[in-house]
Amino acid sequence: MLRRPVESAEYTSAEFARACARWKVRQSMGRVGSCFDNAVAEATFSTIKVEYIHRRMFRTRTEARLKIATWITDFYNQRRRHSVCDWRSPIDYERSTASALEAQAA
Repeated sequence: MLRRPVESAEYTSAEFARACARWKVRQSMGRVGSCFDNAVAEATFSTIKVEYIHRRMFRTRTEARLKIATWITDFYNQRRRHSVCDWRSPIDYERSTASALEAQAA
């Protein structure tokens, strides 16, 4: 298994644990060698890179941050079709799920 040079030491260090505690962030790590630790995050970032970042040029880091954040909140989280939502947008999936739950409750 390949690891980034500082990954293991950095995220298990006492200094990092203190920073997490100070910011009230729960440190989460799976067992050593588990490939599922970051699978969802890695897949999400891969999609963002392939579908948005690598198709554009940004003049500055600030512009990149703003445009990427806007794309994530306005498109990726709202309108982009996701396989986990039966290839519907999250909004459409939530609406249909809410309707189904309301019908069940009635």
